[in-house]
Parts: sequence; structure tokens; C-alpha cells
Amino acid sequence: MADNNAGTPWHGTTIITVRKGDKVVVAGDGQVSIGDTVIKHSAKKVRRIGSGGAVLTGFAGATADAFALFDRLEKKLEQYPTQLTRAAVELAKDWRTDRALRNLQAMMIVADKDVSLVITGSGDVLEPEDGITAIGSGGNYALAAARALSDTEADAEQIARKAMAIAAEICVYTNDNVVVETLDAG
Repeated sequence: MADNNAGTPWHGTTIITVRKGDKVVVAGDGQVSIGDTVIKHSAKKVRRIGSGGAVLTGFAGATADAFALFDRLEKKLEQYPTQLTRAAVELAKDWRTDRALRNLQAMMIVADKDVSLVITGSGDVLEPEDGITAIGSGGNYALAAARALSDTEADAEQIARKAMAIAAEICVYTNDNVVVETLDAG
């Protein structure tokens, strides 16, 4: 995905969400790169937030910026409990209009039992039509793989893991050290 502020690609991760059957999954790789050097293999870019860990999140982009966004999203979820879409829209509005937030270079995938969303710094809050979306440098590879697998007997976690493995084989900024978080879908 492109950094909307500078127009340069974010090299460093693949995050995917797959919603199928009674499950929603967010998965992400663990590689952190600076330029063409791998700095870390086991970063955790996928986590649970909100009351009781009811929201799954994953980020692509600058780590410190993503943590700032996680914190802001948690505060929005406190204001709008069980309303992930409303919290995401409020975060996107702040992100777009606040001078300090506007410079953050990250994207987020968020999902709860009802909805999966991509939140961008340009003010977008996007819900995939098919329950599958991906971000990051390997996002398009994972997205294509997951869509191809979605008509198979594989469940959401199996699809996400296979899609991440395919992305790791193609994208040099994605590794196969995958963190997966799962929720029961509503």
C-alpha cells in the first residue's frame, strides 16, 4: 500500500483479515525491515484491543505510529462500545483533521464479530464486500491468495495462514513468522 503522505510504498509487512463461516481472523507476519535489511523476525503486528479483547487489529507502516493509532482507537471504543464502525469513523476523522495525527504513516485492519474494516490516514474506512482484505507490502499477494481459497472447504484461519505463506514466498518484506488472532463472528 502507498503512504498517502509521501507516496512511497510501505515495505515491512503483510496483514490480512478473513471472515468465513462463524470465524473472523486477522493474521500478520513478524518481519521488520529498514531498507533492504531485516531488523526483526518476530514483531507482533496483530493484537486484541477493546473491552475483553473484542476487536482484532493489525497494522502496516511505522510501528510507533501504529501504537499511537491503537491507543486512539481504544479510546474511541471506550466512547462507542460495541460500535466498531462508529469508533473507526471517528478515528479516521481525527486522523485526517488533526495536524499531528495527519503525519502518522500507518494503516490498520480492524475486525470484531460483526464487521471488518481498513482504516487509512486519508480518512478512508473501508469494509470489504467479501469479508477478505489485506494491507502492507505483501497485501495484494495475500488478498489474491485468500480470495482464490475462499471457495474451498478451508476455514477462515486456514485461508489466512495459507495466504500469508504465499505472500511470504513472494514479498521480500514479509516472512513466515505469522501471528493469528481469531474471533467468533456474529
